[in-house]
Amino acid sequence: MLEALSDFTAGLPAWAQWLGIMAISAIPFVESYFGAVIGILVGLHPAVAIVAAIVGNAISMLGFVFAADAARKKVLDRRETLEELSPRRQRLKRMFDRFGVPGVSLLGQTLLPSQITSGAMVSFGASRNAVILWQCISIVVWGVAFGLLATGGVELLSLR
Repeated sequence: MLEALSDFTAGLPAWAQWLGIMAISAIPFVESYFGAVIGILVGLHPAVAIVAAIVGNAISMLGFVFAADAARKKVLDRRETLEELSPRRQRLKRMFDRFGVPGVSLLGQTLLPSQITSGAMVSFGASRNAVILWQCISIVVWGVAFGLLATGGVELLSLR
């Protein structure tokens, strides 16, 4: 899949490749970290690739947060009982109860995409604004870290 996304981005005109990185970074499981790597591998300047990946991932995450917040408000307004959580959501809920919004935001991307973890945290009752803040911090941290690793890897390979 990453190869197909890389081919998609490389096939765009040079001036539009950053838009391709934004678009693919909005895809859950690609996120800012793989988006930044793909951007660097197709030849974008690392700063452009990292920023485009972060922006694409953040926009997608915001959509999930606002949708989850609206859904939660509707459910609470109707005072319906919430369904029993699936095993995956139970695990995420335990992480949320243990680590809070900052911990799940920073560590949750090792298990699930930011879109899913952010929506889940809001549905568990976390503050929408706190989730947005910490998810944006997490997206930046992961995007920059993987972007720097990719830049170092590309430079290392070019030395050979």
